[in-house]
Amino acid sequence: MTKDERISLRVDAKTKRLLEAASEEVGMSASAFILNAATLAAHHTLADRTVFRLNAEQWAAFDAMLNEPARDVPGLRELLNTPTILDELE
Repeated sequence: MTKDERISLRVDAKTKRLLEAASEEVGMSASAFILNAATLAAHHTLADRTVFRLNAEQWAAFDAMLNEPARDVPGLRELLNTPTILDELE
């Protein structure tokens, strides 16, 4: 993929130092670090905004699956009730 587009932004000196320090810490250029962080943030922002287009037949099948009664999945209840390392933080 060729990089032929440019994005410019202005930041204050404190923010610039922060970005440079963080990028050095992970062994990346400041540009690569900022692009990586911004791209990840963009993906997260758009993740819940995906549009699904279904024709009438696909919608009927999808709707039928949503209306099926819940079923017990072996091991899932145990997994969800098993304490994790995060439970120790409370």
